Amino acid sequence: MEINTVIITMYVFIYLQEISQVYNMSFIEFQNVCKIYQMGEVQIKALDDVSFSIDKGEFVVVLGSSGAGKTTILNILGGMDTATSGTIIVDGKEISKASERELCDYRRTDVGFVFQFYNLVQNLTAKENVDLAIQLCDDPMDSRFVLKMVGLEDRLNNFPSQLSGGEQQRVAIARAVAKNPKLLLCDEPTGALDYVTGKQVLKVLQDMCFTQNMTVVMITHNSALADMGQKIIRVKSGQIESVTMNENPINVEDIEY
Repeated sequence: MEINTVIITMYVFIYLQEISQVYNMSFIEFQNVCKIYQMGEVQIKALDDVSFSIDKGEFVVVLGSSGAGKTTILNILGGMDTATSGTIIVDGKEISKASERELCDYRRTDVGFVFQFYNLVQNLTAKENVDLAIQLCDDPMDSRFVLKMVGLEDRLNNFPSQLSGGEQQRVAIARAVAKNPKLLLCDEPTGALDYVTGKQVLKVLQDMCFTQNMTVVMITHNSALADMGQKIIRVKSGQIESVTMNENPINVEDIEY
């Protein structure tokens, strides 16, 4: 009887440890991730034992120069590429073990993407571009509502050619957000914009995070933008150089670069 009691106690202890780990787990966990590209006989290590965590609702800036590995991180986190080794967990789901079908579902429903170039369908209006993206989503937001959120309520029926670069990027943000994703990934979202327009777009992204509790990960080479993030992850030569918490993020309107 005493032996059975010891065994039961042991299993209860292990179970409680596992439950504790689940509840203490961050929204995103990157654990010892490596990515190696094979170029003929040459191996290129794009990521080398990368680890970091991101909490729900954080605005995270991934900062690094060209070729540092930040885009590789974004692609793996978004399910557009796979890691050579390591573990990636998003909202309790281990996407590093996901099948191609599971990754497709993950990209469609859980992740919104905003790229440097807008990739809008030219013969569709702003509203139709957003509607097109949400047709296969389980719980999308209303396209009119989201376009109003990004300040384009008066441009619903305009085609991309009738919009400025900043307006087109805001349509792209609305398209990503309307999916009601768990995670918004932004790859140099102001790279093709002028200074004033770029700040307007960054303001939209910052507001999305702080007002909608949306987890936003933005990669950039511009160190001046680091202060707008709640967490700054610096990447250098495929490794994490530093992870810094910023308890007082600066409003992007007050940042000069």
